[in-house]
Amino acid sequence: MNTFIIDQINESSKLKQALLEKESYIETIDQMAGIILNAFKSGNKLLICGNGGSAADAQHIAGEFVGRFRLERKALPAIALNTNTSVLTSIGNDYDFSRIFERQVEAFGSKGDVLIGISTSGGSSNITRAFSKARETGITSLALLGKGGGENTKFADLSLIIPSFDTPRIQEAHIMIGHILCDIVEKGLFGNTP
Repeated sequence: MNTFIIDQINESSKLKQALLEKESYIETIDQMAGIILNAFKSGNKLLICGNGGSAADAQHIAGEFVGRFRLERKALPAIALNTNTSVLTSIGNDYDFSRIFERQVEAFGSKGDVLIGISTSGGSSNITRAFSKARETGITSLALLGKGGGENTKFADLSLIIPSFDTPRIQEAHIMIGHILCDIVEKGLFGNTP
């Protein structure tokens, strides 16, 4: 039997168990779900951004809200800000890569919306700038972070910092949390609240 595979699964399991054992993590996830739920109830939208694997997670979460998660229901307005290559490259070229999300928050965001920024390092300058623009605009910013939280936590309204410095484990926890948020929000709007 391959012990490396067993070790990897055990590491992932231990991190999720650590989240389960600390009440503040559960409370923060619940609070984030409530913020997103209330935004949708008020006719607002969800913006999501990340880089690399976190960009894929942002896209994945947006897809769950726009498409569906578990329930057959109407589409919810969620936009992954890292998906339009023409917008990303024009902003990166004409301004700077650190402004790719900030400009889109300015373009697409409105007071009452919610922004989720995902960063395994917690130090993504383009996420920091997006959070700053969100604050100026009256948009609530939620951070899914790792590696101690970094700079990003100083600019987000609410942060959940995964207690790990291992990028793959942080990403696994982030997508699990994304799924939990989708589930709670979907059931809160269209079914029975869990």
